[in-house]
Amino acid sequence: MRIAVLDVTGHPLPLLEGLPRVGEQIISWLSPALPEASYRWYDIEENGEDLPDIDAFDGVVLSGSEHGVYDATPWNRPLRIFLLKCKEQSKPIFGICFGHQMMADTFGGHAEYANQGVIVGARAFEFGDTSQDAHVWHKDQVTIVPPGARITARAPYCPVGALEYDFPAASVQFHPEYSEYQLCEIFRRARDDFLTGAEADGAVQSFAQTDVKTDLMAHETAAFFRKYLK
Repeated sequence: MRIAVLDVTGHPLPLLEGLPRVGEQIISWLSPALPEASYRWYDIEENGEDLPDIDAFDGVVLSGSEHGVYDATPWNRPLRIFLLKCKEQSKPIFGICFGHQMMADTFGGHAEYANQGVIVGARAFEFGDTSQDAHVWHKDQVTIVPPGARITARAPYCPVGALEYDFPAASVQFHPEYSEYQLCEIFRRARDDFLTGAEADGAVQSFAQTDVKTDLMAHETAAFFRKYLK
């Protein structure tokens, strides 16, 4: 089982200096729950790596990004074509934050800057009859659900918190790959830069009021890949 991790995050280095890159974090989060897989990190935004050939992998994880689906990045259109090819060939795709938004926007829905504004910190999501806390940092959201997709998690501040599709694809708006330590450090560094002082302070304080599991969604994501890659 070969998993391609597509990293489209390109935050300035001072913000992430000394911390694992996003692609590394995704592998560290998922690999304990899916140890039988091999992982290849594609650093698309920061190092300009090309998207992989469709035959070079079995499944895909698409990362978050500081970009929006509406931004004219060099890889925006190629990524959309890539995702459609994955759908055509039934290659399972799991999206995180921007990945969630890009998948929805590509597969017939819509994502945009949301009226809720910047959502950052740790917040609760409703998964059916249960509630789980999760790390969040986004300003864009899915506002139109694609045909054939169903909402599997939601919150008052994020109506489309997670999606499952009627083909091998699933996604979440939150960030299961980040640890509390990593996000606290990033929020402190981003204060008065990417975040206002109030946003950064509120985000750090939110961790004391929530309980985010370190393996949040890891086993569910592993089961998703095993379902389609037996």
